[in-house]
Amino acid sequence: MTETSRNMAQESGQPGRIGIGLELDATHLKILEVLRDNGRISVAALAERVGISRANAYTRFEALRADGAIKRFTAEIDHVRAGLGITALIFVTVRQQMWRQFRAQLAQMPEVEYCAITTGQHDAMIQVRVTDVAAVHTMVTDRLANIPAVKATETVFILDEVLRRPYVLPSDRGPGRSPRRPAPDPGATGSTGEEVPLGKMRFVGAAEGRAQLQRDV
Repeated sequence: MTETSRNMAQESGQPGRIGIGLELDATHLKILEVLRDNGRISVAALAERVGISRANAYTRFEALRADGAIKRFTAEIDHVRAGLGITALIFVTVRQQMWRQFRAQLAQMPEVEYCAITTGQHDAMIQVRVTDVAAVHTMVTDRLANIPAVKATETVFILDEVLRRPYVLPSDRGPGRSPRRPAPDPGATGSTGEEVPLGKMRFVGAAEGRAQLQRDV
């Protein structure tokens, strides 16, 4: 263990080594909370906001970066002012033996901001930002539809982005609150005798090929 990581372990009360399984404590989470509001804050100001010494703040900040808890810093832009006023979600059903082709083709589409493999009726969800509705239509009908790996698509336009956070943290829930709530059994009742409301999320097991796609990423 290096001298820096030893000092961190003593100060936090928890074991951890820079770059190798750093265990986040309340101070680490507070640093991440402050950086969420201002990623360009100075180390001196960060230390003051968190309530620790400047040396401690610098050590912990560098440890978060080395460990990979902080992946990178970037700018958050106003997409409308940048000329991308239309946002859409495109749900894609993929032919199960052609995941690799689907991923390769998607990487060639610069308007794709985000793609995730999903459960449910479709296999993947793509978020795109474009200049107008016609651009979405062109992408779906002329580009996605011509990819042999794509079996079907469903497009949903986003009317308003009500809430967008850079990231969420376990500490956002506040002290004493359980991070998870066990899923109730179907037909279960609460303490008042009323039925416990269930969500409408339907789970469909991952089809063959999705696991391989995740390994390829």
